[in-house]
Amino acid sequence: MDRQTLVHNRVHTYYWRDDLNCAVTTLRILSEYFSVDIHPQVIQSAAGLHGAGYYGAQCGLVEGGLMFIGIMGHRISLAEEEIVSACYDFASLFEERFGSLLCRELRPEGFHPDNPPHLCEQITNDAILFAMDYIDEMAGRQGADSGDSL
Repeated sequence: MDRQTLVHNRVHTYYWRDDLNCAVTTLRILSEYFSVDIHPQVIQSAAGLHGAGYYGAQCGLVEGGLMFIGIMGHRISLAEEEIVSACYDFASLFEERFGSLLCRELRPEGFHPDNPPHLCEQITNDAILFAMDYIDEMAGRQGADSGDSL
């Protein structure tokens, strides 16, 4: 099964079976793909980011990617300023690719009481694949093995 199908399957499961938010879903899939253990407190804190999404602030797809870049950056021994630079670059490229960093602008139909659940499933697939590509490149510049464990 290819990476795209695997991401699609994981996103669908995490959204529909587990009812996880986009930041936690992103972190879990990236951690699995790159074979990086994530401390439970990181996942717990990412669960809190859901409130920012409902507020319409920065999207959890960006937040989850940025959090994982920080984790992966340390794993491959990037200096703090290189991690900050990579996060800046990722945010800039994400905004260029998807048109915004804000949940209220990225979420199809915005936020309305009558919205069906998990409107962001497709953009989540796209954003996680985008993050994987970015992190693969970031790790590749460092000669790190990104693994293909999904």
